[in-house]
Amino acid sequence: MESTKTPNAPKVRAPKPVAPSDRTRRARTAHVVVQAESSREARILARSIDLLGGVRSIDEQVAQILKNAEAGRMALHKAMREGRFSYSSLGALVDGLSELKRKDVADVIGVSSRTLERQRAAPDRPMPADVASRTWMLAETIAKAAEVFGGLEQAEKWMGKPAMGLDGSRPIEMLQTVQGAEVVNDFLGRLEYGVYS
Repeated sequence: MESTKTPNAPKVRAPKPVAPSDRTRRARTAHVVVQAESSREARILARSIDLLGGVRSIDEQVAQILKNAEAGRMALHKAMREGRFSYSSLGALVDGLSELKRKDVADVIGVSSRTLERQRAAPDRPMPADVASRTWMLAETIAKAAEVFGGLEQAEKWMGKPAMGLDGSRPIEMLQTVQGAEVVNDFLGRLEYGVYS
């Protein structure tokens, strides 16, 4: 009787698990960073809108467009140019701040304290684009500081005191110029990510 032996079949090896390449890891990390960044931006955007009185003070259509961070900047620019921000936004911002002096706010906006009060008396009047832009910049910077420092009150306190990373200047004073605002926002970004130099 012949024995039926099966020839030894070649052993099939299971493929080794392949570690993700550096490129794949970087892509995944970038995706997570983009998601985190966009949710951070969304929080800052929402807080900025709230500081300006929410949809009561900002044209409702503009507020809805601003929820989309991608289209937000262009929509914001157009809304300011079209006069869709009223002085009620500025009034809501001033009323919502407890630690910053009204004079400091007026200086950032580029008006006198008396003019600030007079404009608050006419809340439905549209703000000129330059005043609306500085009002938004102040609200957005306060929102970013609140994100970094854990709340509105802490953000206001930080803005009103000299900061070592700003050559001893008070952040609220730096916001009086576009360049100063860029320095403050850059500094906030470095604080958030732990880069102090």
